[in-house]
Amino acid sequence: MQRKAYASGIAALLAVLLAGCTGASGDGGTTDDSNPGDTGTASPAAEPGRYRTLPEPCTAVGEGSLDELLPGIRQIADEEQRERAYEGTPTSTFDTDRKVGCRWKVDSRDATDHLLVDFERVVSYDNAVSDDSQAEQLFAEQEAAAHLPEPTTTESAAAGSTPAGGASAAPSGSPSASASGSPSGSPSGSPSTTPTELRPRVLEDLGDEAFLDDELSSSGSTAKQRTVTVAFRTSNVIVTIEYVEQPAAVGVVPDSGEMQDRAQKLASRLADSLSG
Repeated sequence: MQRKAYASGIAALLAVLLAGCTGASGDGGTTDDSNPGDTGTASPAAEPGRYRTLPEPCTAVGEGSLDELLPGIRQIADEEQRERAYEGTPTSTFDTDRKVGCRWKVDSRDATDHLLVDFERVVSYDNAVSDDSQAEQLFAEQEAAAHLPEPTTTESAAAGSTPAGGASAAPSGSPSASASGSPSGSPSGSPSTTPTELRPRVLEDLGDEAFLDDELSSSGSTAKQRTVTVAFRTSNVIVTIEYVEQPAAVGVVPDSGEMQDRAQKLASRLADSLSG
């Protein structure tokens, strides 16, 4: 009798345990496959950027633009050499899906001109940060590295009526443009030698954001070399144009207004092609 009662007690205990496990699962209790604290709703991923590919850089700049930026290209007598000059040279890159560029260099009787066009497609690997936001941050770092001068009170007051950095601000041949190259030995961007409208600055009406840098450098008795950089961001793509000119004769200073105007026109064309 004791053995039979003992067996009945064991059976009753197993029944209670089995019922408890079934109830825990059925009542929404935590199972082995559940993660503590998991509410079952994932945070939505940030929006991807507008651009998934990049243009072919060496064909992104038309022959008309190259004729304007590289005047010596039309002076090349040999047709085959001239065609190679128009083609440019792709820059080295490890991932053409993320970064591409093209370089041109042309010598003429008066100067040597260089042109670099660079495209970078920014992709965020953080689900909480959009591609656009990541590109905005990288562009801010690029602009900060340019060390643009702070706008003057006059510039700030005029900003509402005249777009900063517009191509019409310093047309080639204007008095302000020719004056920019007159001082000898002064660094570009100095308020005492460079007209306000030609100083390095933030540009309006070009992509989502843009800036222009202008630097005049020289080494000893060599000819002065001017580098004009225009960079702009459109969604998650950053475009950088670097335009360099070094005159053949010592003492000749490249015209700031003319070079800025050419670089900004090319930037506008590239921005339009990306938006199209």
